[in-house]
Amino acid sequence: MARVMNFNPGPATLPLAALERAQSEFLDIAGSGMSVMEHSHRGKVYEAVHNEAIALVEELLAVPDTHAVLLLQGGASQQFATVPMNFLGADQSADYVVTGSWSKKAVSEAKIVGKVNIACDVGKDGKFTRIPKQEELKLDPNAAYVHITTNNTIAGSQWMSYPDTGSVPLIADMSSDIMWRPLDVSKFGLIYAGAQKNIGPSGLTLVIVDKALVAKGRTDIPNIFRYSTHVDNNSLYNTVPTFPVYMLRNVMAAVKEAGGLAAMEKQNLAKAELLYSAIDGSDGFYRCPVEAGSRSVMNVVFNLPTPEQEADFVAKATAKGLVGLKGHRSVGGIRASIYNAAPLAWVEALVSFMKEYK
Repeated sequence: MARVMNFNPGPATLPLAALERAQSEFLDIAGSGMSVMEHSHRGKVYEAVHNEAIALVEELLAVPDTHAVLLLQGGASQQFATVPMNFLGADQSADYVVTGSWSKKAVSEAKIVGKVNIACDVGKDGKFTRIPKQEELKLDPNAAYVHITTNNTIAGSQWMSYPDTGSVPLIADMSSDIMWRPLDVSKFGLIYAGAQKNIGPSGLTLVIVDKALVAKGRTDIPNIFRYSTHVDNNSLYNTVPTFPVYMLRNVMAAVKEAGGLAAMEKQNLAKAELLYSAIDGSDGFYRCPVEAGSRSVMNVVFNLPTPEQEADFVAKATAKGLVGLKGHRSVGGIRASIYNAAPLAWVEALVSFMKEYK
């Protein structure tokens, strides 16, 4: 079987070791005589997988005791609504920093719940080509929280350092770059991430939340949408997506075996440097629209001289086993998503093809 080089933005490539482990355990996990998908989410076999997945997340991210790890559903899109439902009171306002399409959607959901202050919008010209500087942020010291999107999969920009929000909780959508490098979780009130880009398959949402913030959450919303409900029930209040949790466990184990997040950061920086060097060294044939200091390590976007050449580039790359390079439909161009599980050899192959195509 020939596996392609998968540059899709999500659902995205997974570590081969995690997939091979799933293959070997698919029909029989832990000698139980059946698949993990057939086990009760309250049974001992699944419970062991569930708790191991959480423990590995805690270990890899050095999650402090002040924070809880939750395994939920609904993706980042549900979190766009769940965050303000829990933490935005009727007499409060929340700060949102708009750096791309997904943060715009988060703003739209929050406005349904309460008041929103746009602390900064770098896309007023219709393009999101940079991350704002601290001094650009018009933050409200009395805000309920500050919300950012750490990596912008469509625009190809990324926060390399996070804003100082003082005593106001910082909430981050890290769907497409969580675990690309070590992270100081204590700096965040809440982190959420759809798993399908960097840490697992679709169907699972990872949430890491400060327990003190949870304690202040609203109680006039349905139980299923309260973070406190899931903290109190170890994310087992309802039937969890058991197979995605199982795959999260496999991916986390593979990341640990590969050297943890320090190793991921070293490899990710090397991949990004190689690819951006190929773009910048092409005498203008390939052009990245994102400012140098804001370029994403996870999603590298660039253009060719014409849309026709971009379509031809994608077709010829696909024929060579380099798949998933077409840019988002809203912006066009080329996008190479080089998440943790994409090996350096794939980027080397892509750069070689780019030189050949030019």
